[in-house]
Amino acid sequence: MFKNYFKIAIRSLLKNKLFSFINIFGLALGMSCSMLIWLWVRDEISYNSFYPDLEQIYLVRSGSDWKGEKIVGEATPGPWSEAIQKEVPEVAALTKITWNRDLLVRVGEKSTKENGLYATQDFFKVFQTPFLEGNAKTAIEQPTSIAISRKLAEKYFGKTNAVGKTLKLDNSTDYTVSAVFENIPQNASVQLDWIINFKVQEQDWMKTWGNFGFKTFVRLNPQADPAHADAIIKKVIKKNTPPQFASFPILQGLKDLYLHGEYENLKPSGGRIEYVRVFSIVAIFILLIACVNFMNLSTARSVKRAKEVGVRKVVGAERKFLVMQFLGESLIVSGLAALLAMVFVISLLPAFNEVVQKQISLKVLDPILWLSIISLVLITGMVAGSYPALYLSSLQPIRILKGRLTFTNKGAFLRKGLVVFQFGLSIFLIIGMLVIGRQMKYIQTKRLGLNKENVLYITLEGNLNNKLEVFRQEILNSPFIASATTTGSMPTNIQGNSGDLDWDGRDKDLVNTVSATFVGYDFAKTMNIEMLDGRDFSKDFAADTANYIVNEAAVKMMKMKDPVGKQVKFWMGKGTIVGVMKDFHLSSFHQAIQPLILVNYKGLNTEYMMIRTKPGKTKEAIAYVEKTTRSFNPDYPFSYHFLDEDYDKMYRSEMIVNTLIKYFGILAIVISCLGLLGLAAFTAEQRTKEIGIRKVLGANVASVIALLSKDFIKLILVSIILASPLAWYVMDKWLQDFVYHIDLSWGIFTLAGGIAISVALFTVSFQSIKAALMNPVKSLKSE
Repeated sequence: MFKNYFKIAIRSLLKNKLFSFINIFGLALGMSCSMLIWLWVRDEISYNSFYPDLEQIYLVRSGSDWKGEKIVGEATPGPWSEAIQKEVPEVAALTKITWNRDLLVRVGEKSTKENGLYATQDFFKVFQTPFLEGNAKTAIEQPTSIAISRKLAEKYFGKTNAVGKTLKLDNSTDYTVSAVFENIPQNASVQLDWIINFKVQEQDWMKTWGNFGFKTFVRLNPQADPAHADAIIKKVIKKNTPPQFASFPILQGLKDLYLHGEYENLKPSGGRIEYVRVFSIVAIFILLIACVNFMNLSTARSVKRAKEVGVRKVVGAERKFLVMQFLGESLIVSGLAALLAMVFVISLLPAFNEVVQKQISLKVLDPILWLSIISLVLITGMVAGSYPALYLSSLQPIRILKGRLTFTNKGAFLRKGLVVFQFGLSIFLIIGMLVIGRQMKYIQTKRLGLNKENVLYITLEGNLNNKLEVFRQEILNSPFIASATTTGSMPTNIQGNSGDLDWDGRDKDLVNTVSATFVGYDFAKTMNIEMLDGRDFSKDFAADTANYIVNEAAVKMMKMKDPVGKQVKFWMGKGTIVGVMKDFHLSSFHQAIQPLILVNYKGLNTEYMMIRTKPGKTKEAIAYVEKTTRSFNPDYPFSYHFLDEDYDKMYRSEMIVNTLIKYFGILAIVISCLGLLGLAAFTAEQRTKEIGIRKVLGANVASVIALLSKDFIKLILVSIILASPLAWYVMDKWLQDFVYHIDLSWGIFTLAGGIAISVALFTVSFQSIKAALMNPVKSLKSE
């Protein structure tokens, strides 16, 4: 029996090749979009699954209350780890780690920059990474030991045993390879290819309560209750912390770290999980749009297929047989669409990976993949074919064969409702595309309070740190370079903060956490930051090594009038405020501008040299900087970066969302237009005799086109009315994640509606013109 259903379904599909192709193509577009999103979502939710007992690993975050605003960060003070290890029995292991660093690794004549970090001894007790060589317990026990990844071992030592061999790090210190661990996958929050004992680079300031410079991870005992452990850790830190430092710990599971990165009122409030949810819904909706297209296109051909149904019923076909036939056709179309969608996915995956900046692969032997595809085919086939199957099988053969077939208002209402649904979603995506695009443009063009254009930077390493000022002066000798300075942090992303700032008249109950970084001479000049009062750090003032510069927000926090010349106490001891800068954005637009203090310091804590080139002379400036750097630092490969590119990286997630929503919005419109084309064809077919009569009575082509188009414009207007409030709510909520953002205006919604109406008119016009140009003699000859 099923064999007969299959033969009849295939014969019907081949008989209507164009109709079948449009159905298959429309469903394939929707399926391929859903598959790509499914692959992306699967990769997102798999973050950190590499580690066994993932549920026991936690990041110790730091919380603070600044002017009533509760702030949660990833960095913690150094002494926290010692207090937790000594007094919290629920903690099985703890490690304190630095931020990642790219340092030169040299073995013989081979040398390359490699990424790694410094960590306390129990790192591999917390992160139980598989080991290929050596012992995890003693891997970084000795200060002269280094543990490296399989990738580094094979790169520098080939397939031979790497343990016991020597490599030179940062062109200064020899380390003995003590262990080789398995490569860390891309979807892990803690990335590294080498690791060394924390104490090798530990300095005195790293041991103070006021400096937040490290990440702290703990592994809880299997029987420990995370909530109870969190409460105990809070008590321990509160007991040990000096009263002027009022930050407190918050435990967050490693399994939630990537997707739930944002906090509000000390509770996780979102993060990338929002994008996972949004795009999961988008995938479902686009698939529904494709299914709706199938329904509309099938309905559009129902008049021609009605006689087929009538004849089959007359010769004895039961309704269930017809339902099976139409569902069979739908499942075949869905199966063929899935095969075509797989071709699309395989073809588009490299470009998709480039957009989302991932390395997602399609594993052909993955049973979950095939189970998902089979489920997709069955669900899509059943959903798309259900209405046509039930509708066509219900037609009365006598009415069909007598030519009295009419279509009920209920059926027409459903079809129009589906079109409203399709275009409502498309308009929603268009509005999202416009809002996100404008916010990204706002971010890229808004004045930050500094000028990130024409600024390149290099990392200070090797001999450059030993001859810092001499090197800077040599750089300034170039006619292509306007100014240069040194800094410990990227000026557009200053993450370091401290609670050490003190001054005369400070309220004893005031909790102050300020952003801070080390900078060299001419910092404000190089970054084009406006000085409201006082001056920049200058080599003409020897005492500047004990002086400070602050921003407007810091002045407001300290409630100082005429701050220039007044004394404050910070990292370099008591010093004088020599300048007040106009506020500039220290980090992304997601965060308000925080109080900032700059410390004039040259040495290990200055990481970068920022170089402002003269407009139009960037190429010549880079060539000069490369030549000069190589003469000072011949053992290191030369590399440089542009500040504006680093700034854009802060909004990588938003940029990806902007790109994806743009493509999905266009795809939704294309698929919706296929459905609209089907409904236009159906309407024209239903009104053929009416159009013929109107033309006989003198109606011209334009009036016929207007007659057929106005009903569709009404549907699009209803879609706009229904979709706009929802889009307003969702996009307003998304914008609230930015402290600085555009305002939603009706112009955006008007433009989105105009785009939808224009596309709909263009789609309908094809079928309308075809119907308007038809010879009325042909349409009325049956009368």
